Amino acid sequence: MPVYMWFFLGSMAIGVPIVFCLGFAPLATFTLMGKPIFYKMIVQRMYGGVNQFPLMAIPFFILAGNVMNTSGITMSLVRLSNVLVGHLRGGLAQVNIFVSILFAGLSGSAVADTSAIGSILIPAMEKDGYSREFSAAVTAASSVIGPIIPPSIIMVIYAYVMGVSVGGLFAAGIIPGLIVGILLMTIAYIISTKRNYPKRGKMASLREIVLAFRKASLPLLTPVIIIGGILGGVFTPTEAAGIAAGYAIFLSLFVLRTISLKDIPKMLYETAITSSTILLIVGTATVFGWLVSTSQLPNKIADLLFSITANKYILFFIINLVLLVTGMFMDAGPAIMILGPVLAPTMIKMGIHPLHFAIVMSVNLTVGLATPPLGLILFVASGLTGLTIESIFKELIPFLLIEVIVIFLITYIPALSMTIPRLLGLLY
Repeated sequence: MPVYMWFFLGSMAIGVPIVFCLGFAPLATFTLMGKPIFYKMIVQRMYGGVNQFPLMAIPFFILAGNVMNTSGITMSLVRLSNVLVGHLRGGLAQVNIFVSILFAGLSGSAVADTSAIGSILIPAMEKDGYSREFSAAVTAASSVIGPIIPPSIIMVIYAYVMGVSVGGLFAAGIIPGLIVGILLMTIAYIISTKRNYPKRGKMASLREIVLAFRKASLPLLTPVIIIGGILGGVFTPTEAAGIAAGYAIFLSLFVLRTISLKDIPKMLYETAITSSTILLIVGTATVFGWLVSTSQLPNKIADLLFSITANKYILFFIINLVLLVTGMFMDAGPAIMILGPVLAPTMIKMGIHPLHFAIVMSVNLTVGLATPPLGLILFVASGLTGLTIESIFKELIPFLLIEVIVIFLITYIPALSMTIPRLLGLLY
C-alpha cells in the first residue's frame, strides 16, 4: 500500500477530522520524500479543486434549504403530509417519512432534513405516544431520502468529479428515492401496528386536501422549477441552484412574508459556514485524488478486483459492500472524491453504464450517513433528542435493512434508476 495511504488511514484512525487527513497525507508524503517543491502543487490543486463553476451550485442549494427552514415552509409540508397519510396506522411516523419525500425536492441535504423535520415532528410524535427512540430512528431513516430525490448536493459533487450529467443523475434518483420512501412507510406501518401506535381517526376530506395543497403549492414548485429547467435546457444545474435560492427568498419575503430582511444575514452566514466546510473537503480531496491517480492506484485496484472475479455482478456486490463499510466511517462527499475515480473506471470497463454506477454509489454512501460510528444524521438526531447513538441505532436497524435492499435492487435492476434518464434522452 502506498505510503500516503498509511498516513491517511493512520491519521483517520486516531480521530483526526477527515478534511485534515486528506490534506495531511500528501503533505507528509512529500516531506518524507524530500520534495518540498510539491508543496506549491498542494495549494494550487486545492484552489483549482474548488474554483469550478459547477460547484457554485452547492452554496445556492444550501441557501435555498436554509431559507425554506427559517421561513416555516417545512410546516406547510408537514400539514400536507398529515392530511394525505396521517390516517394510516402510525400516522405521525408516516407523516415524518412522507414529508421527507417532499422536503427532499427542496433542500438536497440529509442533515437539513433531519434538523428541520426532526425539530418539529420528534416532539409531536413523543406527545402522541411514540417512543423517543422510534421517533428519532424514523427521522434519521427518512432523512436519507433527502440527497437521493433531486436536487442533491452529493450528486453535484459526483457529477463534478466523474464528469457525468448532473441532470441525468438527478433524473436517476427519482424512482430509487420514491422506492425508499414507500418501503420505509411500509415498515413504519408494520411496526406501528405491532406496537399499537396511534393514527388519525379518519381520512381527510377533499376540502382539507385541497386547502393543504394550496398552502404548500408554491414551495412544491421548487423541484419542478429546478428539474424542469435543467432537463428542458433552460439553465444549467448551477444556474438552477441560484434560481432555487432566489425563488425561496422571494417566496418567503414577499409572498408568505414569514421572514424579514434582517433574517437574511444570518441565513447567509449559516450558508457560508456549511458551504466552506464542504468546499474545503472538496479542495483537500482533490489533492488526495491527484496523488492517488499519479500513483496508478486505480489501475492496481482494478487489477486486484479483476483477479478476484471477472463476473461484473459479483464485482458489483463486492464494491457495494466496500461502499457500505466506507459509509460507516467517512462522509459521502470525501468518499466520492476518493473512491469515485478508483472504482468507477473499473465498473465501466466491466460494461456498467457510468450513470448506473453513479446512482448506486450515491445512494450507497447516502445510506452511510445513517450508520454508526460516524453517521452524521445520527449525531443530529442524537442532539435533537438527547439520546445515545446506540439507542437510536437499535430502532433504526429495520429501516436500514430496507435501504440496503434498495441499494441492491437498483444495482441488479438497472431499469429502476435508468428508465427516466433514458426516456428523457440523458443516457449517452
